[in-house]
Amino acid sequence: MLKHEEWINEAWEKIDKKLSKTAVKSFKKIPYTTINGVHDNKMETDKSYWTNGFWPALMMLMYMGTNKEQYLKTARNAMDMLDAALYTYEGLHHDVGFMWNISSGTDYRFTGDDIERNRFLVAANHLMGRYNCEADFICAWNGAENKGVAIIDCMMNIPLLFRASEETGDERFAMAACRHANKTMKYHVRADGSCRHINEYDPLTGNLVKERGGQGYKEGSAWSRGQAWGLYGFALAYKHTKNTAYLDTAKKIAHYFIANIMRTDYLTLCDFRQPAEPVIYDSTAGVCAACGLLEIAQNAEDTEKDLYRDAAIRLLKAEYENWCDWSKTEDSILQMGTESYNNGIHIPIIYGDYFFAEGIYRLKGFDTSILW
Repeated sequence: MLKHEEWINEAWEKIDKKLSKTAVKSFKKIPYTTINGVHDNKMETDKSYWTNGFWPALMMLMYMGTNKEQYLKTARNAMDMLDAALYTYEGLHHDVGFMWNISSGTDYRFTGDDIERNRFLVAANHLMGRYNCEADFICAWNGAENKGVAIIDCMMNIPLLFRASEETGDERFAMAACRHANKTMKYHVRADGSCRHINEYDPLTGNLVKERGGQGYKEGSAWSRGQAWGLYGFALAYKHTKNTAYLDTAKKIAHYFIANIMRTDYLTLCDFRQPAEPVIYDSTAGVCAACGLLEIAQNAEDTEKDLYRDAAIRLLKAEYENWCDWSKTEDSILQMGTESYNNGIHIPIIYGDYFFAEGIYRLKGFDTSILW
């Protein structure tokens, strides 16, 4: 096993030093990126945007790791602001797990707060309402044109349903999550371990109609953040079910991911099948995958643990050394995030900061049982 305790401790201290200031500076915001180094406020432009749970989730993560009250105050202020989205039906979609499971859900599981319990269960019921019981998938987006659409990202949202079953004792949430995972395993994960981003199904029969092009280079490519969603999502599905088919699928995707990042010194390309030029990276895919690899390592056989843990360490250390900004003039930490192959290239994105901090949190040995 690689020994990197010194840089891990250093990274955690730097994260805490920087975020303890931005927790105050950005107290009244829910940021997505930075403009000239300053956090924007996504709540002003789109209160239902899918990334809006990552800021309070990041603050909760830091509270759990430091016990500093400011982090909890900032997290809860953001979750109060998110109520404007929670009760706006038309604005919500399958990403409510990103919005409330890792924010309000984590808060409730850590503190027992009843307000946060209500929020994450309301969100779970919304996600449950998107489940197509005839076709066995969770509909990703709104609109008649999308009624048959499912995307790999939803593997990161179904832990909300597993948590709802655990909390309420109602198995139906977990049953729907498992059926969606089973369909994703069959139709999104390719034989080589790569993942499709978007599939369109017949909403009445569940038959696969076609693969749609997504946020990667083109249809049939391997968008790296999509691979990370699948890798981590199936690892989390195993965490909640102990179904070894999910763990095996997470490993399969992980092997494909590791094989590709080894070719670029553990700095993750936006799409593993993109052209040689231009070189487009996505730091957020790497840190998300690192968290998934560490989750796999927790559950793998002893002879396999080092494979996944070492790959996660190499990913996180590569991004720590190359893409983190610790200056006072930049509110974000992780740079070089990319929204999609054709848009938002090489910018800081809030979920990059979240997954980087979660990865270091995990390497520090803090409790991960209530995450996701």
